[in-house]
Amino acid sequence: MTIRAIDHINISTTKLQETRDFYVDILGLTEGDRPAFDFPGHWLYAGGFPIVHLVLSTREVEPSDRSGLNHAAFEVADLDAVVVRLKAAGRRCDVFPVPGTNFRQAFFQDPNGVRLELNEARAVQARG
Repeated sequence: MTIRAIDHINISTTKLQETRDFYVDILGLTEGDRPAFDFPGHWLYAGGFPIVHLVLSTREVEPSDRSGLNHAAFEVADLDAVVVRLKAAGRRCDVFPVPGTNFRQAFFQDPNGVRLELNEARAVQARG
């Protein structure tokens, strides 16, 4: 067996609606079908796939910096647009070029302290 891709991430939260709104309104995911589990949650989709699962936690959760899992990363088409929405929502966001590549990345936290990374590949400008 060989792993080919990450299917989804699951975030446990005591802030279910706030977290759902963050991923939908700021990051641009869409809410979609979710099986009829016997606990509250949301499945959030990108490109027709449910890539973020949210579940209501019965206890407070710790931020990523207190976990062995450092962050989750997503690819975006327009990093600048997402950064504008993050800043408008009062979220700190650090943007960096990736040395030796045409990639830029942004790091920030969701409402639960989950550290996230966004990656954008920029077209290489022709010189001439």
